[in-house]
Amino acid sequence: MSTTPGTRSAGEETENERLTRNVNELLGELRVAQAGVQILFGFLLTVVFTDHFRAASGFEKGLHLVAVLLAVTSTALLTAPAAWHRVLFRGGRRDDILRVGNRSVIFGLACLGAAVTATVSLIGKVVYGPIAMAILGGATAVMFGVVWFLVPHRLEDR
Repeated sequence: MSTTPGTRSAGEETENERLTRNVNELLGELRVAQAGVQILFGFLLTVVFTDHFRAASGFEKGLHLVAVLLAVTSTALLTAPAAWHRVLFRGGRRDDILRVGNRSVIFGLACLGAAVTATVSLIGKVVYGPIAMAILGGATAVMFGVVWFLVPHRLEDR
């Protein structure tokens, strides 16, 4: 079945249509990740206003601050592609938004996983002690590493 010049068969996308679809998919995926980081960030913000936090050790307060900073970094990295899209979309820069946005999202997810890991570690330390902190933190870090990064990498190799 041939097509005349300037036409295309059903199911084919132009480069612009593909880029538009890919940007929309990226922005849709970010909505899921942003909800998680917003919930975590809200939780971390409320903790500092409790009496128990005031009595926490310097190590626990430091670990909490690390979790907050990771959540802030994750928020910045996960919202950046949406901001870039808003600023650059009329300039035909979808390819740049996708290329750099993909890296931003991967680093943002890594920071989110690290923020959750730090938070779980902190909870383990406060509730059960340093051994629980190490076990829970290590297990959480391994889980995020495997589920978010190793599994996709292995699927990519197939």
